[in-house]
Amino acid sequence: ISATTRVLDIGCGEGGVLKPFLDRGCTCLGVDLDTSRFPAGRKKLAKFFDNGQLEFSGQNVYDDDFVLKHKNSFDLIILKDVIEHVPDQEKFIPHLKKFLTPKGQIFFGFPPWYMPFGGHQQLLRNKVASKLPYYHLLPNPLYKGIMKIAGEEQWLIDFMMETKATGISIERFHRIINKNEFEITAKQWYLINPIYKYKFGLKPRKQNWLFGAVPFLRNFLTTCVYYTIRPHN
Repeated sequence: ISATTRVLDIGCGEGGVLKPFLDRGCTCLGVDLDTSRFPAGRKKLAKFFDNGQLEFSGQNVYDDDFVLKHKNSFDLIILKDVIEHVPDQEKFIPHLKKFLTPKGQIFFGFPPWYMPFGGHQQLLRNKVASKLPYYHLLPNPLYKGIMKIAGEEQWLIDFMMETKATGISIERFHRIINKNEFEITAKQWYLINPIYKYKFGLKPRKQNWLFGAVPFLRNFLTTCVYYTIRPHN
């Protein structure tokens, strides 16, 4: 990473993930279809907007004009806690190749679907429903029924059901990248997600390599996975 590195953050929100790259002089573009958090980001990162390092865009990365403008432009693409919300990941992940420079790489960080809170139910308003693990794995009618009984608002129930439709497992991620001729350049799995240090005061803990070697079962107690991938040469 250097001042010549160009970074694209998809699903950037307020752009907080980009701060370490901006501090190193990188040129960054944050993209998000939900632009409601852009004003707060522009305020927090004002100096980087002022010096031309940072730009926000509400465009869809599938748009022809976006592809044309940014084709082969980025050394690093970041998707932090995003891919599990993207529909049709089989189409989306290979589409990202269009934006990479010849040696460019893509970073993914996501919670495997089968982990205790893979449905993001911690976001629910009900104190009990927000703390129950694994029930997002129930059939749709039961899952939705529990949320309705808990008194959740319909928009939040809809969000949870959308997340259920797009949740991704370790195995499916591997199938997609293998099918589309990506190679893994780095990976790390966590028993305790590093972000839990700030949310719950828990010390990050890497996943045991032996448990991580067991297909499917590893999803249930792996709260976060990090991957960096690149297209095969």
